[in-house]
Amino acid sequence: MKYFLTGGTGFVGSYLAKLLRSNGHEVVALVRSPANAQALADIGCTLEQGDVTDKESMRRPMTGCDGVFHVAGWYKMGARRKYRKAGKYTNIKGTRNVMELMTELGINKGVYTSSLAVNSDTKGKLADESYQYDGPHLSHYDFTKAEAHKIALDFMKKGLPLVVVMPGLIYGPSDTSSVRTTLIQYLKGKLPMVPRKVAFSWAHVEDIAQAHYQAMQNGTPGEKYIIAGPTHTLVDAVSLAHRITGKRLPRAVNPGLMRLLSRVMSVLGIIFPIPPDYSSENLRVLAGATYIGDNSKAKAELDYNPRSLKDGLSTTLWHEMRLLKMV
Repeated sequence: MKYFLTGGTGFVGSYLAKLLRSNGHEVVALVRSPANAQALADIGCTLEQGDVTDKESMRRPMTGCDGVFHVAGWYKMGARRKYRKAGKYTNIKGTRNVMELMTELGINKGVYTSSLAVNSDTKGKLADESYQYDGPHLSHYDFTKAEAHKIALDFMKKGLPLVVVMPGLIYGPSDTSSVRTTLIQYLKGKLPMVPRKVAFSWAHVEDIAQAHYQAMQNGTPGEKYIIAGPTHTLVDAVSLAHRITGKRLPRAVNPGLMRLLSRVMSVLGIIFPIPPDYSSENLRVLAGATYIGDNSKAKAELDYNPRSLKDGLSTTLWHEMRLLKMV
């Protein structure tokens, strides 16, 4: 089969590209700069220069493809206001462009990468695919993904043969998000504190890539699937990291402290450039929020079988320790 892939140079997209190629499929990867996508070329992907925000740049490469994986997305927690426009362009406009073009070209099937972030803070509820949230979001990322999610669902209602997958927190080797930053800070003994109550559904990137593949092969068009991993608090995850590595445990603090710091940083951020990890937005998320979901449907219909956090975190931490020359 011939698949069109957006976001192939990203974290999930790069793993998905490898998986597709290892299963003998042809991959047409949309990239902004072919010169920066040599890893995709090395595994046999066809590189096509373009951008999801430029609809016509995708028309020729997508033409004739059997399916589309729309994985590309903007993810910047704590980005200053002047940089947030990129989130709207990539996540919202980009998603609309891909869906419109799939419709115009009569693509047989597509898989769109949404997120549990569309539900924002579930306040401890393990959300399933029927869960709906229409309130204010904790971050600009949450907002833009929620708007893109609505666009995807609207196209599905109009008959586009689309499957929507919803990951939670994704981790693993080659991560480029703040998750990796947190793990590295922990390994270096520079993680000052860990907030209580904040929880995520943790999935290893290889399991997420596999779930995308299964969604294309076996997912029912018009359906949503939560492909999150097992749910753990951040305190639990760091405690597990301590048992794996023996590194010092940071102090666990109450969410109220994070809320207070968030308000302080919201004022300071107007005057000074604040590092993303300490931005008001990031601290709001860490103030006891739960981004968690029930993956029962994906397990039943996609044969989704995510690994335990212990297994996934162990390989990830040892990978980072080797890069840091700690082992």
